[in-house]
Amino acid sequence: MATRVSQLAGNGTSPTLPDTTSTNERARATVLVVEDRAEVLEVVSRTLTESGYDVLTAQDGESGLAIAIDQAPDLLILDIGLPKANGLDVARELRERGFRAPVLMLTARVTIGDRVAGLDAGADDYLVKPFDVDELVARVRALLRRSTLRDEELLLRVGTLQLDTVSREVTRDGTAISLTQKEYALLEYLMKHAGRAVTREQIAEHVWKTEFDPSTNIVDVYINYLRKKIDGAEGPQLLHTVRGTGYMLRA
Repeated sequence: MATRVSQLAGNGTSPTLPDTTSTNERARATVLVVEDRAEVLEVVSRTLTESGYDVLTAQDGESGLAIAIDQAPDLLILDIGLPKANGLDVARELRERGFRAPVLMLTARVTIGDRVAGLDAGADDYLVKPFDVDELVARVRALLRRSTLRDEELLLRVGTLQLDTVSREVTRDGTAISLTQKEYALLEYLMKHAGRAVTREQIAEHVWKTEFDPSTNIVDVYINYLRKKIDGAEGPQLLHTVRGTGYMLRA
C-alpha cells in the first residue's frame, strides 16, 4: 500500500546535507528537497533514497536557494509555503540565474490560480498534498527522463568536444574554448552534422546565410581559425578536410 503524505507539523532547522558518497553512488541523480515540515521532509527523503536517488534537504527558502546554486541538483522538489523565502520566489530566482533542472512544486494550495503561479514562477510540475509517495516517485522519474532528453538536444558532443546551445559554452576535455560569434555558428553547424562531409557551399549558406562565392576563401579561413582552437597541437584531430568535398567533424 502506498504511503500517503499530508500536511504534517514540524519546525525547520538548518539544512541537512548527505554523507559523502562513493563515485558510483554520486553517478545517480541528485534530488534537492526543500520542505519546512520535518515529518514530510523525512518521508519524502527516505522514499527517494530507497528509490535510488541521492538526496539533499533544506527546511527554508534561503537555505534551499543556496544549496541549489552550490550543488546544482538534477531535480528540485520545492514546497511553496517556506519560511525566509517562499517557494515561488526561490523558483523564480533560480530560473533567473539559469538553473535548468526540473522543479516539482509540493503544496497544499489547490486552486488553479495557485498552480498557474507556480508554473509561471518556473515549476515544471505540481503535486498537491496529501499525495501518495508512489506518485511522487513516478513524477520524479518522468521529470528526470524529460530533462535527460532535453539535455541531449541542447548539448552537442563530438568526442571530448562539447557545445551547450543554451549557454553557448564550448569545452574540450573540460577546458573552455573562447569563440567569436561566427566561429561558434560554424562549429554548431559542423557538430549538428558530425560524421558527415559538408561542402563549402552548404557552410556558406547556413553560417553566413548567403550564396557561396567561389572566389572567396572565407570558409577556409574560418575553418583554420576553428581548427586551431578546437584541435590545437595535442589530442586527436576532430576537424578533418575531405578532399574534393569540404569538411567533416568527427571523433
